[in-house]
Amino acid sequence: MENTTGAMKFICVTLLIISGITDSRSDLLSFSFTEQYEAVGPADAVLAVAGEDVILPCSVKPNISVVDMRVEWFRLDPKDSKLVHLYEDHEDRNTNQIESYRGRTKLNHQELQRGNTSLKLSSVRVSDEGLYKCFIQSKSWSDDATVDFNVEAVGRPPVITVDGFDHSGGLHLLCESEGWYPEPDLEWLNSEGVSLSSETTETQTDSV
Repeated sequence: MENTTGAMKFICVTLLIISGITDSRSDLLSFSFTEQYEAVGPADAVLAVAGEDVILPCSVKPNISVVDMRVEWFRLDPKDSKLVHLYEDHEDRNTNQIESYRGRTKLNHQELQRGNTSLKLSSVRVSDEGLYKCFIQSKSWSDDATVDFNVEAVGRPPVITVDGFDHSGGLHLLCESEGWYPEPDLEWLNSEGVSLSSETTETQTDSV
C-alpha cells in the first residue's frame, strides 16, 4: 500500500507540472500572435509632383500574406473619414469610394502575398494632398499606419518683358511661363510685394 500511494503522488505532481508548462506555452503563443505583427508606413512624408503617379507605402512587418485579410485606405478628415480604396474577400470593392479617386487607385495583388499593402495613386492632383490611413484587419488581428502625403506643383519660372507702350505712356508688360500643373493664379506685384492694379489683364493658355 505504501508503494502504491507514493506512485500516485508522483503521478499527480507530474501532471501538475505538465499542465503548468502547457498553460505557459499557450499564453506565450497568444502574446506572440497579437503583438508580433504591425502595420508600418513611411517615417517621413511622401512627396509627389502633380500629374505624376505615386506609391503610398504600407506593409505588415514581419512579412505575412494579407491575401485573406481586409485592406482599407481612407483619408483622415476632421469631420469624416472617406474611403479611398477597399480590398476585401480577395477583390477590390470600391462602390463607396470617393468619386475623385475613381480609376486612379490600385493595390498590387501579387504583393499582398508578401504583406505589401502599398497603394498606387495615378495622376496626382493637388487636392489629393493630406493624411491617409492604411488599415489591415484579419479575423484575430488588426492594425493601421498613417501616411502624410504632400503634392508639389510644377512649372517654369515666369519671364517678364516689355511688350510696348500705350498712348498715355503706360507700359504693356508680358509675363510668360509654361508647364504649370495645376493652372496657377496670376497676380502682379511691385518690388515691395504690393499688388499692382491695371486697366486690363489678359491671360492666354496654349492647349497642347
